[in-house]
Amino acid sequence: MPPAPPPPSALPPTPPPPPSALPPRNSARAPGGEAAPSGAEGAGRPLPGEGLRPAPTFRPLPVERSPKESEDAVRSFWKRERIFEKSLERVRSGERFVFYEGPPTANGMPHHGHVLTRAIKDLFPRYQTMRGRRVERKAGWDTHGLPVEIEVERSLGLEGKQDVERYGVAAFVERCKESVWKYRREWEELTERIGFWLDLEHPYVTYSKEYVESVWWALKTIHEKGLLYKGHKILPWCPRDMTALSSHEVGQGYRRVSDPAITVAFELHGVDAAMLAWTTTPWTLLSNVCLVVAPEVDYVYARRAGRIYVLAAERVHAVLGDDVEILRRVKGADLVGKHYRPLFDFHGELDAPSHVVVSGEFVTTDEGTGVVHAAPAFGEDDNEVCRANGLAFVNLVEPSGRFSPACGPYAGRFVKEADRDIIRELRARGALVKEERIEHEYPHCWRCKTPLLYYAREAWFVRTTAVKDRLVELNEEISWTPERIRDGRFGDFLANNRDWALSRERFWGTPLPVWECAREDCGGLRVVASVAEIRALDPSVPEDLDPHRPGVDEVVLPCPDCGGPARRVPEVIDCWFDSGAMPFAQWGYPHLPGSRERFAESFPADFISEAIDQTRGWFYTLHAIATLLFDRQAYRRCLVLGHVLDEQGKKLSKKDKNYRPPAEVLDEHGADAFRWFFYTCMSPGQGVRFFDEAIRDARRTLIKLLNVYRFFQEYASADGFDPRPEGTPRPAVDEREALDRWVLSFLHSTTARVRDGLDAYDFQRAAGALAEFLEGLSNWYLRRSRERGWSKARPEDASKWTFWWTLYEVLTVVARLLAPFTPFLAEELHRVLEREVLEDAAESVHLCGYPESDARLVDRDLEERMALARRAVALGLSVRRSQDLRVRQPLARAIALLSDPRQAEALAALAEVVADELNVQRVEISQDFDTYVDFDVRVDFRKLGPRFGKRLGAVRQALAALDPREVAASAREGRGVTLDVEGRPEVLGPDELDVRLNAKPGFAAAEEGGLVVVLDTQLTPELVRAGLAREVQSRIQASRKELDLPYDAVIEVFVSGASGDLERALSEHGSAVAQETQAQALHLGEPPPAADYVRRPIRVDGSALELALRVVS
Repeated sequence: MPPAPPPPSALPPTPPPPPSALPPRNSARAPGGEAAPSGAEGAGRPLPGEGLRPAPTFRPLPVERSPKESEDAVRSFWKRERIFEKSLERVRSGERFVFYEGPPTANGMPHHGHVLTRAIKDLFPRYQTMRGRRVERKAGWDTHGLPVEIEVERSLGLEGKQDVERYGVAAFVERCKESVWKYRREWEELTERIGFWLDLEHPYVTYSKEYVESVWWALKTIHEKGLLYKGHKILPWCPRDMTALSSHEVGQGYRRVSDPAITVAFELHGVDAAMLAWTTTPWTLLSNVCLVVAPEVDYVYARRAGRIYVLAAERVHAVLGDDVEILRRVKGADLVGKHYRPLFDFHGELDAPSHVVVSGEFVTTDEGTGVVHAAPAFGEDDNEVCRANGLAFVNLVEPSGRFSPACGPYAGRFVKEADRDIIRELRARGALVKEERIEHEYPHCWRCKTPLLYYAREAWFVRTTAVKDRLVELNEEISWTPERIRDGRFGDFLANNRDWALSRERFWGTPLPVWECAREDCGGLRVVASVAEIRALDPSVPEDLDPHRPGVDEVVLPCPDCGGPARRVPEVIDCWFDSGAMPFAQWGYPHLPGSRERFAESFPADFISEAIDQTRGWFYTLHAIATLLFDRQAYRRCLVLGHVLDEQGKKLSKKDKNYRPPAEVLDEHGADAFRWFFYTCMSPGQGVRFFDEAIRDARRTLIKLLNVYRFFQEYASADGFDPRPEGTPRPAVDEREALDRWVLSFLHSTTARVRDGLDAYDFQRAAGALAEFLEGLSNWYLRRSRERGWSKARPEDASKWTFWWTLYEVLTVVARLLAPFTPFLAEELHRVLEREVLEDAAESVHLCGYPESDARLVDRDLEERMALARRAVALGLSVRRSQDLRVRQPLARAIALLSDPRQAEALAALAEVVADELNVQRVEISQDFDTYVDFDVRVDFRKLGPRFGKRLGAVRQALAALDPREVAASAREGRGVTLDVEGRPEVLGPDELDVRLNAKPGFAAAEEGGLVVVLDTQLTPELVRAGLAREVQSRIQASRKELDLPYDAVIEVFVSGASGDLERALSEHGSAVAQETQAQALHLGEPPPAADYVRRPIRVDGSALELALRVVS
């Protein structure tokens, strides 16, 4: 194929300075002739442009401006003009899109994780609103529960429940009510700073009377269905807070810890042998009641060092080692009924059998000894096996997690802190057979971080197991992102569902609305749904009764069975029930007028989103309560987010001080950059590493867009471009240049990709498509087109006007595409491009419709051709970097190697563009790979070694027999190769091959996706001189910029100090340098002494030169 013609000059153009027609920066005129404020508008100051400008001069948006100042100005505009409210009014008759805001607790400062969730939760409602849907966004505050109580205890210097009771429940509850608003201002400020549009004026508050009464209604309904009951069970228990926790709360507090793992000998009665049991909780041995074996498992009597032990046969060597003698084999059933001596006798006389061997189906031989020690007060299996065998109940631990007074030297000690001394005593008595430590996940209180105990306690439960199958079925109707959550983390939790331990033995929470008869022989029970219901039973109760402790505790109601006094049970409920009730409780359902209608039109939610830990928190409680009450799912779509980590992948922590407060980051980088970082760098369900440089990278993308606008603003304004109907004629798309048609096609295909991504709730895919387009707009379209903008020709240059129209159209659409992602920058762009110029423009970009892709403007063939050219340029530039060849240094040629004739033809049509971008004199298109490169194909030993073993040498020989270029092509196309290995066909996948590209001498090459770009790296003296001239040209342009010369200023230039190759280079290329730098002439030598020249010292190729410049016109 013949080479493409060379570009007009080996010296690519360098941009001139801004045009002289441009008014001084920040002097754009607002309507009425008032000057627009300089730089970014300050907070609270009006944005300019109310009405039509007398002349369409586009206002500058300085790149170097403070993000905070410009975003504050936009926020002030939104608030002053009620843009959020207007966005809802605009689509009041539109289809509803229901969003639920998961309520935060405002008694702690927000962190980066809250910025992430707010960025995501703002994105989709904004998008849906721009699509014409009505998206109400009601804020909410989670105000009850342990998180609040713990903070108040700390602030008052209290330690635990007894201190609170001494302080006074009424005073403590009042302090809790006050504390929930401690950081409300910071939360609301963050919400507004990040651009999260939320109705903060009318939030739901979980401690409000109407909300509590809705929760009471729910509990009464659950009671009427027979699903609320009181039971005595083993519960996750926080000894510090002295309250039970639910299984979904436990799931949020696991930590990796190191615990003792000991094997202990229990001496059998009547025989010289001891049963061996393994435990990781030595403190429970004081309350041991029985040993449990598996009835069908083989056990042995084994002698080691003179002692005989009984344990599971398959665990002998793991526990006792190899130096053992097996004396006898028995089944586990043969051991049942044998008695043993207790290790500790602090329990005294017992009223039921104890310290006997029983059988249990839960015993395994996966670890330990095949014998389980059971303490009925501290384990669900333990409790059930003791109860089934009629054994004694022993509990020597108080609710505070400390041993009871009966425990001798251990009395009063926290159980886990006593482990070491218990082990020491067992060792001294010869009962300790083996001691290890294990790393494992252990549950801790999700709020106070205290290790939990599994503890026998009476509590109130919701029988969620009764609807377990329905919970699983309704989960199948929910769309989860990522999808694996449905059947994985969330689905597993539902499949292993346990009844909800609802009650909390605490103070600040929704009181459990259950009144029990005071008579022990009655058992009457009343559950109420509202204060009005209480007053119907006792009119003396005030109408404004605060439905909290301690006031509600004083209410006595008549027993429904015997008519005697019934008193409220002392517990409050799990605060997660509060937040899970928000779909109906936010409206005061069913008590408040209109609440039934409000609930009906806002249930279920179309979209919710929070971090992954909420799979066992809010996501679960929403789902469980909706299933229990309404037999429906609470939400149709759930987007699950990962956690925000530091640069090393560690969780952000106040203790580690490994993050800056969000407000500082927002001040420095702005909310748009913060948001853009999350959209482009985070995958749903995965953690994201957050650090300043990553935010700077995100901001650089936005700055690229600002630079595109700056170019448009400076040069289009200077040319008098007018997008108004009576202004610059708008050319038809099919009359525009190929590059214009390409960028419009790329824009509309990008629009389709962005919409597809947002419709699929894949924010990363949508933002990635936008980022890709912005890169192409800035680094390809604008760079390839800017000479048209610099052209001095005015009306007679149709190319200039098609360029300005195309760039204007692109920027206005980009502003709308970006609106849900970067709402501040989008607003500014809309304002300067449309609102301040067009009479009928929308007041805000957020009052516009979301762009739709126009299929008529999409030219796939053109996009593919341009993508191929861009890929060739990118590969060529990577070769230059690898060879340390500056782009200013011209090269003789680039060779594009392609085996696909259709692609070769497409690239040949754009060869001149590629040559210009790579600064080569010509581009050749060739299929002759062998002339320029070699392919070295090897096997990946790490992957093929395990597969082929000793046959790997034969694999290498078979591979060497094939044409390496064909193997490389197969690998590139993802097909792999088939080898004849010792008479057997073997297929090697592309990921099992190591393909390397080696350029022939005198060339350098890079390859991607079947395209190889080769640069001829040989520099002739002529090429070197052209490169030197280009360096001088660059220095002259830099000097023009430093001097802030007008665009059309013509200069005269003298270059002194040049000699040798530099002098010859300027002699040969001086006219080209002069043309590109708007110079009337370029002279070698000193300027006339009397003339007024500005002098600038420069260095080129190690030589010291001096420029002397003066404006001649």
